[in-house]
Amino acid sequence: MRLRATAKRRLGVGILLFGLCTIIALLSALGAYVSGLGLDQGPQWRPLWRQEFKDWYVSGLLAIGALWFCGKNRLEPGKTRRWLFAHLATACVFSALYVTITSWWVAGERSVLHPEKILTFSYVLKRMGIHYFVMNLIVYWLVVFGYVGWHYYQRYCEREVQAAELKRELVEAKLNALRMQLNPHFLFNTLHAISALIHEDPEVADRMVARLSELLRLSLDQTRPQEVPLSEELDFLDRYLEIECTRFGDRLKIEKQVEPQIQSAMVPFLLLQPLVENAVRHGIEPREKTGHIAIVARRNNGMLELRVRDDGAGLPLTAGAPARQGVGLSNTQSRLRHLYGERFKFELADLSGGGLEARITIPYSTNATLIETNGRED
Repeated sequence: MRLRATAKRRLGVGILLFGLCTIIALLSALGAYVSGLGLDQGPQWRPLWRQEFKDWYVSGLLAIGALWFCGKNRLEPGKTRRWLFAHLATACVFSALYVTITSWWVAGERSVLHPEKILTFSYVLKRMGIHYFVMNLIVYWLVVFGYVGWHYYQRYCEREVQAAELKRELVEAKLNALRMQLNPHFLFNTLHAISALIHEDPEVADRMVARLSELLRLSLDQTRPQEVPLSEELDFLDRYLEIECTRFGDRLKIEKQVEPQIQSAMVPFLLLQPLVENAVRHGIEPREKTGHIAIVARRNNGMLELRVRDDGAGLPLTAGAPARQGVGLSNTQSRLRHLYGERFKFELADLSGGGLEARITIPYSTNATLIETNGRED
């Protein structure tokens, strides 16, 4: 594959040089013809056209050789002097070859200004050697510096790609670390819920252990992507809620308001569970009467809004929001920042009728987010 790509690139360079030389030859012939129209005996179009094309096609052929030599003798740190002398010598060879080949190819043509005169090899060689030798040196160095500029531009692009890949891998590693930090936190709290039922109702506790094993299998699966469809996230959440509903019985009521058409929207895996866990822990567990938790998901102006609210005591007036933002919620906020940069909102807010609402707004997309440090989508 690499050899095929190299061959295609070389063919492309050859075609580009051929087209460029053709255009320059046409323009040069046209310019010379127009400038000679005011003379008593204007230039002959056909000889002029043939000579210009021969001239520039030789230049293109030698330019390919110059590019090849540039590829074999690249400018590297500590070898500048060697590189300079090598190209100085090659520039002289380039100019000499140009003059020799062009003189040989043009020999036998009629003079542009004096049609009765046939150009000889020695005559053309002498005139071109005088007029074009220095100019060909300049042309050669233009080719060299053009190659050097293009080479360094390619290296710059490669380094940018490598840097972007390293940043992506770093963000991926941070996201995995955050998810692994969430797993033991989730496990500890769930086991705590099960332990309360072991002596009271062993059969129910056994069913909860079976459900927990399913949750752990999903949460510890390293092959799962960072983002999953909302339907999968809700399915995972249902298994967790089954454990909590078994634990609290009639004290916990769950309500879902999810728009059917957004089931395929991509969300970070384990996004909703910490929000619901926070609502259960602070809104349901401290009270004896029945508590309600509502889970809302909707699309709004190209964004996906996710809300989890409870009817508990809300935020403590003295401590503010951070009092209810433990490991799970701070972890969730960090994951959102790594995935979406500044293109997300996460907040905890007291409700006017009592209780707390956790609100998350992320870009709506049915495709997985390309993980970058700026959080842009693919």
